Amino acid sequence: MLYDFTKRVLDIIGSIIGLILLSPLFLLIALAIKLSSPGPIFADIPLRVGKGGKLFKMYKFRSMVIGAHEMLQKDPELLKLYKQNSYKLDINIDPRVTKVGRFIRKTSIDELPQLINILKGEMGLVGPRAYYPFELDEQQQKYPNTKEFVKVILSAKPGLTGIWQVSGRSNINFDKRVEMDADYVNKRSILYDIYLILKTVPAVLLARGAV
Repeated sequence: MLYDFTKRVLDIIGSIIGLILLSPLFLLIALAIKLSSPGPIFADIPLRVGKGGKLFKMYKFRSMVIGAHEMLQKDPELLKLYKQNSYKLDINIDPRVTKVGRFIRKTSIDELPQLINILKGEMGLVGPRAYYPFELDEQQQKYPNTKEFVKVILSAKPGLTGIWQVSGRSNINFDKRVEMDADYVNKRSILYDIYLILKTVPAVLLARGAV
């Protein structure tokens, strides 16, 4: 398919250019993370679901304290709020987020290491959100009407940005989110991808829906 070939070429070129141009910023953020809290530079997070349901490790700068996921599981009230809010928490009330983490989450800088995933072919510059396996399982039980949308989403590679990311992110619940992602997959084209990349810039600058 011409679209898939062209998209892959653009993904490779875009990720290489991005990694080169952003390398000074990466070094600065890495230093800030190491100085602000103990632990690794990259987040140790559960695997995400990629194209065809294949699991992969998604790279993100660490924005939370070590053991953040275990901390969430041990706090019933926080876990309840997390699930009620479609598996996300506001960075201003999440006790697991570090000071540096708040900044890189608000500006989406924490997502930039996913350029490595793009270069590896696990993600694209544009695509649906990369979901957690347990998130898909539990949310499809909560919203049975989303199962067909999820099937469509898993036919494409997840993206660094996409329709959900430029439309409010944390302000959108799971059922609407997967509907938007599935709609993107059905309508995708190189021109649509370029449009979403251009929309990403103001969304990031305005920290729209950052979590």
